[in-house]
Amino acid sequence: MIKKIVKRDGRIVPFDKEKIVFAILQAAIAVGGRDRKTAEIVADDVVAMLEKRDYHGSYPTVEEVQDIVEKCLIERGHAKTAKAYIVYRYEHTLKRAGRQSLAYSRDNVPYHKLWQALSWAVDNRCVSVDQLCRIAEKGDFGKLLEAAESFYNEEIERAFLKIKARLKELKIIIIAGPSASGKTTTTIKLIKSLKVLGYELVALNIDNYFFDLDLHPKDSHGDYDFETPQAIDLELVNKHLKSLIGGETIQIPYYDFKTGKRRGVAAKITLPKNGIILIDSLHGLFPEMTKGIPKNCKFGLYIETLSQLKDKDMKFIRWTDVRMCRRMVRDMQFRNYDPLTTIKHWHHVRRSELRYIVSKIDEVDVIVNSYLAYELPVMKQRLAGYLPKYIKELQDDINMEDAYERALRLDRLFDGLPAWQDESIIPADSLLREFIGGSTYDY
Repeated sequence: MIKKIVKRDGRIVPFDKEKIVFAILQAAIAVGGRDRKTAEIVADDVVAMLEKRDYHGSYPTVEEVQDIVEKCLIERGHAKTAKAYIVYRYEHTLKRAGRQSLAYSRDNVPYHKLWQALSWAVDNRCVSVDQLCRIAEKGDFGKLLEAAESFYNEEIERAFLKIKARLKELKIIIIAGPSASGKTTTTIKLIKSLKVLGYELVALNIDNYFFDLDLHPKDSHGDYDFETPQAIDLELVNKHLKSLIGGETIQIPYYDFKTGKRRGVAAKITLPKNGIILIDSLHGLFPEMTKGIPKNCKFGLYIETLSQLKDKDMKFIRWTDVRMCRRMVRDMQFRNYDPLTTIKHWHHVRRSELRYIVSKIDEVDVIVNSYLAYELPVMKQRLAGYLPKYIKELQDDINMEDAYERALRLDRLFDGLPAWQDESIIPADSLLREFIGGSTYDY
């Protein structure tokens, strides 16, 4: 029997099931329900789950109880009540941290966007990996795919409308965000929308401005760090931007990722009269990238995989793990790297993201959520078979603890997910095609 519970401040107090009943009932009332008996049944489920756990002489925490309440509400099909409960809990978490509700905070987290993502996930019954499994089992995976694609396209439309309102003054649109967030596809879709209005969009692919790989320093593992803005020829980028705005023609270099060298010319471009430069880059918001360009001439768009999916333990999965999956697949298919190389390199990715990219999120004009609710089952089908071997290879290497933890965490996540094999149902213009291939777009 559960007799005590640990509060957030560490105090141990008597466990009271009635408080769980009351919290559930309050959530139900918020969406028009008043059935106390149903609240009691769910509370009984919560207690039963708690009693199955071994606390080794300790007690469950308030946070753990709330996680289980969410799980039980979702599993019993009380979607609206679950949503109200999650919102209530979410709002109070922000208040305890001294943050404004559903707004930005000093830790660069876009809470309003997270709320939108969480609300959508609850409405579409894909909050947890368990729910994803049930969707696949019921044969509704195609419906989820369609809903997820619509969600992303609506994100693009909202961004487009904000850009449209400032078209008369814009010279540069910056699409920025961490690795594998979907910047290139987002750029292509915006180009199509803006062309309809008569604007000529000139994409400046910053990947072509990397310095040759042999000019980069190696770390102690022999790995190149080309994730920093200093890996890019920023002086040349800035020179080309000013030249384009000034009406001159530039020659964009060509960077070969398979050889790690810049060679030849990718294209010659001139900015037409109604032209706007589009920059698709990890580091588009890095000040040195557009130094000397007036602020009112620039529009910043930030893109991130703002997943609100919960794992088997009802903990939110990490956005970086979603993106690492994307990059593992892309690097394997298009850049001649095996998935283990990507995992080993990811510490460079994260360090650079946290220092140069994530810190800029509150400076942009709009944020786009590129997470697709169906993508992880697709990634499991492609990647899960590699992970046991990688985990075994990494586990005894003290210099690879970070890579080992990432591989292990991904393996555990995949363990609770369904695998999806039929990629033919994924639209040819889907953002996911940027990583798995088969896109109608030319990357």
